[in-house]
Amino acid sequence: MSLAVAILGLAVLIVVHEAGHFFVARAVGMRPRKFYLGFGPPLLKRTRGGVEYGIAALPLGGYVKIPGMHRPAPGDLRRMLEPALAQRLEPKLDALDAALERGDHASARALVAELGPLLPGNRTLEELDWALAPDAYWRQRVWKKVAVIAAGPLTNAVLALALFVALFMLGQIVVTRTVAAVLPNHPASAAGLRAGDEIERVAGRSVEPEDIPKAIDATRGRPFTIVVRRDGRAVTLGPLRARRDQGHYRVGFQIAGRPGPGQSLPQACWSAVRVIGLVTAETARSLYGVVTGTGTRNISSAVGIVRATSEAFRESLQDFLGVIGLVSLALALLNLLPVLPLDGGHILMSVLERLRGRAFSQLAYMRYSAVGLTLFAFLLYLGLRNDFTSGPS
Repeated sequence: MSLAVAILGLAVLIVVHEAGHFFVARAVGMRPRKFYLGFGPPLLKRTRGGVEYGIAALPLGGYVKIPGMHRPAPGDLRRMLEPALAQRLEPKLDALDAALERGDHASARALVAELGPLLPGNRTLEELDWALAPDAYWRQRVWKKVAVIAAGPLTNAVLALALFVALFMLGQIVVTRTVAAVLPNHPASAAGLRAGDEIERVAGRSVEPEDIPKAIDATRGRPFTIVVRRDGRAVTLGPLRARRDQGHYRVGFQIAGRPGPGQSLPQACWSAVRVIGLVTAETARSLYGVVTGTGTRNISSAVGIVRATSEAFRESLQDFLGVIGLVSLALALLNLLPVLPLDGGHILMSVLERLRGRAFSQLAYMRYSAVGLTLFAFLLYLGLRNDFTSGPS
């Protein structure tokens, strides 16, 4: 049940992201042609108002098909046809390429319409027809293009903000000194820590409840002791050594929390903004760590995200909504990276095209996308490695 809810939660975040692109595109005069949850062959689809809505076979994301993301160029259609077919249609293809070369888009679109019955179901021809339409993306002013592309991640960020505000107003979880659970095969269990123990001292120093993780992390793997209150008396455990896990030193136990008072709306808004700022800064540090090779353990894949979301749902609705908010914010930040095919890459290309005064070729987009896909593959490898080799903290 919790796994299904976690997957459903991620699907909702994807729909929210794509809905941002969809509605802003319609608002500025670019009618999307498709709105899909998932990729690959469609399982269900329905066309309404000139837009094809559907659910695809691979639930790995979703997409909104905005017409004409790339400026059509001579030879685009010819290169996608079998040589014999291209030779048979050579007069019309030559006329099409000539019209595209001189920028006569009305004539080019008329030739595409003539080729339609000769190439039924050809996706490249369909894409070319969309790219020649008046509402094609590449033909719009820069502010419209940036607004449409930025709408997806901004919608995720707004959803995260709303969830955090709601959680702060409902009430925060206040940490205590009490140990809620001890993880097996970890230093804490080996040292004899038990659920119900109340932690008083770490490495010889008294600690407040919220400072316990920091005090353990500060040992950096050196031997230390933990003093707990058990059955009314002080018990010293250890020495034990913390293990490095996802960038921090931990010994493997969970602290219990209790519900705290909720905040007013202004306080909750400020607290939510602070959380977004802290998460954004931590994400930037993590990405820097990936580049320098010092923080690769902080990356997670969809497997780890679903696992964490599922565990949060089992804990409480508030934990679940908190994790959903964090994932929504992570989607926003990730999509703003300036590489294709991410939203940030499209924003960067739109701005560069405005500065240089002309559009980049489709080949340039493809080459830049290869850089982004290589980065994706690397991050996916790191995420899967971490998700399958790192135990719970």
